[in-house]
Parts: sequence; structure tokens; C-alpha cells
Amino acid sequence: MTDVVGVAAAVTTAEILAGTALGEALLAPWERGRLARIRLPERRADVLAARLLLRLCAARVTGRPPDAVVLAQRCAACGRAGHGRPYLPGRPDLGVSLSHADGLAAAAAGPGPVGIDTEPRTRRPGPLPVLSRLLPGPAVRSAATAPDPGHALLRLWVRHEALFKAGLAENGARLLERTDDRRGAVTAVASAAPVNWIPLDRL
Repeated sequence: MTDVVGVAAAVTTAEILAGTALGEALLAPWERGRLARIRLPERRADVLAARLLLRLCAARVTGRPPDAVVLAQRCAACGRAGHGRPYLPGRPDLGVSLSHADGLAAAAAGPGPVGIDTEPRTRRPGPLPVLSRLLPGPAVRSAATAPDPGHALLRLWVRHEALFKAGLAENGARLLERTDDRRGAVTAVASAAPVNWIPLDRL
């Protein structure tokens, strides 16, 4: 599937839930069970939106309808299903990833490893000493001296998270990043193969 190009999308939760015909019934029973345990309605909506968006992205890449996309998760640390990195059973050639945060949803699918992260534009990732332990020190120091250090540090953080989710090193990954002022979102995608941003109405 070397001719397949991956896709990524980052939109608001409201856009997904109001702008598609997809609903909670599309989720697998284990996903609906996890959803039912989320007490905060806003967080529940974000999780649902991200999972629906992931199905739209995977459908675009596989050529199958969203209701035929089967999603699974397995934790590499404990080996248990139902959490951890998502994947498409029977499609080891394709990677999938999702993210959600405070009214935002993002997802990506494509050949090989892929990871995506989104955060609100106004969020700040944490104090510099903590970030310096998690991220490369020179990159943190450079971002801290940028004209808008909060935004620069946030961009650094979402890139780090996307790479982590993809299981890729920065020097071996393709990185796409976008700041969407209309939606108030900063999003990054890390992938082994080319990935294109796709508007929701084209998924």
C-alpha cells in the first residue's frame, strides 16, 4: 500500500457531533462501556467525537464505510485490551491515532506508524523545569525565548506527544503542525508516510 497517503483532521467536538450522521451506536460495545463511565458530559462528548472522527479518517484510507471500520486498543505496558494505542485489527500496515481536549477532536490514519495530538491554543504545558525533564532541553530553552513563549512551548509539546503516540523519533518522522485560530487549536501529526490534512466535509 505504498501509494496510500494518510489523512488527518482536527476540528471541534461540536462540528463532529452536529455535522455528521455518525453516532454512538457506531462504537464497539467496549467503547460504549468506557464512554458510559465518563461522568463529565463535555469530556464524554470529546471522547465520542474523537472516536467518530478516527473512523472517518480510517474509512478514507481503507476505502471502507465508517460503520465497517473496526477499532481496537491494547496497552503495550500491561498487555490488556481496551486502552493503550489504537489499531485496526487485520491491518498491521496502517496506523491510527486520536486525540481530544476541551471541545476539540483530532484523528489520523495512514501507512505505518502515525500519532496525533491536539490542545487548546490557550493551554500552557507546564513549568520549564518539568518540561526540561520531558522534552529536549535545548528545544525548551529556545521556545522559552520565542516572542510568544507560551505558544512556542505548546507547539513543542504537541509535537512531542504526536511523536510519542507514533513511536517515532523526530529525526525519523514526518511532522505536520497547524495552529487553527478559528477553532483555537494547536495540532501536530507525526507519521512514517505522507499525511494530508483533510477538512471534515471531505471525510
